[in-house]
Amino acid sequence: MIGNQTPMGQTDWTPGPETHVWLDPWDGYVAERNKVLAAAQDSGVRNLVVITGDRHQNYALELKRDFADPDSRNVGTEFVGTSITSGGDGADMTDQGQQFLAANPHLKFFNSQRGYVRVTVNQKQWRSDFRVVPYVQTPDAPISTRATYVVEDRDPHVHAS
Repeated sequence: MIGNQTPMGQTDWTPGPETHVWLDPWDGYVAERNKVLAAAQDSGVRNLVVITGDRHQNYALELKRDFADPDSRNVGTEFVGTSITSGGDGADMTDQGQQFLAANPHLKFFNSQRGYVRVTVNQKQWRSDFRVVPYVQTPDAPISTRATYVVEDRDPHVHAS
């Protein structure tokens, strides 16, 4: 498991052949990201999971050895957690979220509500529960699990549960 400050997986903003990304997270350091992911795969890491924040959105995604190659193998998974209150109330889906899902086939889940990711791990499975609130501007918001994604042992894919 790698605890990480900024998203490692590619986040392309635009569907189609052009790639448009933020340059401050790992998308701005493609060679370094490819080196880390290749090293994990080449050294036999069987279940690389990266957990990240810094985006004010929730994601569940698969990490490719090389995002520039559509046929590149998955070498791990990443769970990105939203902010607790920053950015206001948030929304389940946004126009940007629809763009991200269309442009990034490795991105399996997007949500823009506020909350946190609860993780449960055992020898067979990693489970991430995306816990969200419908609003943060008013006290006493109820919390619920918006989605649950799991990673099974020796399977570098995320699966909805």
